[in-house]
Amino acid sequence: MKRLGCILLFILFYASLAQAAVDSYSFDDPQLNKRFIHLTENLRCPKCLNQNIADSNAMIASDMRRKVHQLLSEGMSEDEIVLFMKARYGDFVYYQPPLNAVTALLWLIPLSFVFFGFCGFLYVKKSKSNESSRKSVEKNKALAIEKANSLLGLEKEQ
Repeated sequence: MKRLGCILLFILFYASLAQAAVDSYSFDDPQLNKRFIHLTENLRCPKCLNQNIADSNAMIASDMRRKVHQLLSEGMSEDEIVLFMKARYGDFVYYQPPLNAVTALLWLIPLSFVFFGFCGFLYVKKSKSNESSRKSVEKNKALAIEKANSLLGLEKEQ
């Protein structure tokens, strides 16, 4: 009997967790519905980590979906809605941030590390190559002097 009560209690709690709030937004025009889906998939939830507002269950994402629906119903274009959301939540809210000084630095700094690392690698490789070629030149020079001395009949003093 106790076991049955525990199972029923578990099912009751589990059913309450399974219930999710689902927002349903509809438009008379199917084109507006496509634009709504496109916008909600391209706007990032400010609270969630790398999740768009279409998939997020956060309250702020729900508010953003409601606002996108309202703005589309008022006749605003996608660009105007994106600008509205960027003004309200910052550039982070859009998955395709604009190219400006900050975003350019985000691309240029790692590329500069790669460039300078490659230059350093070439410098080290060239200096080692020069050192080994210098040693081989000295060795060849010593061998040539020794051969010349032996041909001339000069003996090396020891």
